[in-house]
Amino acid sequence: MANCPECGAVLDIDADEVEEGELLTCPECDVELEVVNTKPLEFDVIEEEEDEEEKGNHKVSLESDDEEPEKDEEEKK
Repeated sequence: MANCPECGAVLDIDADEVEEGELLTCPECDVELEVVNTKPLEFDVIEEEEDEEEKGNHKVSLESDDEEPEKDEEEKK
């Protein structure tokens, strides 16, 4: 048994049931957890916001690149 690092809920999981690197979801707060150690059983919170922000920033930069040639074409006219 271990506790969720986000909300502190008791997770009814035995170390023998999981492997390092395995992803789980806390039943109380629905945060995604990664098993980082099995003896003792420890978890890290997977930060979804960082992944979304990186994807969002990438999309913005692509849109910006697409817009620049149009501006150049308009300026030439």
